[in-house]
Amino acid sequence: MTIAEIFQQAKSLSPQERKELTKMLIDSLSVETVPSTEGEPEEHWGKSLNRLLDEIGPIEMLYPEIEDPVEWVKHLRAEQRRHRLGDWGEEDHSDEAE
Repeated sequence: MTIAEIFQQAKSLSPQERKELTKMLIDSLSVETVPSTEGEPEEHWGKSLNRLLDEIGPIEMLYPEIEDPVEWVKHLRAEQRRHRLGDWGEEDHSDEAE
């Protein structure tokens, strides 16, 4: 029996029966996707985070010489704006608007 045939049969059910069928289908998915953790203590989220950070390796900062976070964000945004808009022969007035 194909999914299309099952769907056609389900359409013939009453709204209440369709709700019950939907709930049963969703519940069956929940049971299948939840891994069994019986007997295994749950790992602390901090350990999981540390493992993930070790996997991705060090993060390279752009412009580490800029120590002020506000100035760093302004610099990045100005650079992104220049990259996005390109050089149209106009002067950059992004600092004047602030």
